[in-house]
Amino acid sequence: MAGSDDLSDLDYRRLLTLRTRLRGFIHWSEAQAKQAGLSPAQHQLLLAVRGHDHPAGPTIGELADYLYVRHHSAVGLVRRCDATGLVTRFPDDLDGRVVRVRLTARGHQALRDLSRLHMEELRRLASHLQPLLAGLDVGQADHGGSKPAA
Repeated sequence: MAGSDDLSDLDYRRLLTLRTRLRGFIHWSEAQAKQAGLSPAQHQLLLAVRGHDHPAGPTIGELADYLYVRHHSAVGLVRRCDATGLVTRFPDDLDGRVVRVRLTARGHQALRDLSRLHMEELRRLASHLQPLLAGLDVGQADHGGSKPAA
């Protein structure tokens, strides 16, 4: 078990600030989606479809993984987005049992508008996060100035 002094006060402040900033970003993002007439889940689905790297589009299973939901929940969300004209579903060319998803023109436009706002907000957020990350080396277990054993 780790000792009670293995993290510094600075480590705890960094963690608090990071979690607070990330939660603030998520809250802001959800409000932007609602203002654009989308649910936060719909916005996240559009981003998952557009950000997927397979040229034919993601499968329902892949979308479920991106969204951290069960397969049947992803099916329902895709069905609702299809009904509102944001995405389209179609069978995979190689395996007709697999359903793939693509954005429609309406889905592309909604996502593009939201993504522009999100990139601006991320740039603003980055200026606050960079100082938090300063001094943290990936792969090192240096906690608040303690020196590694020789």
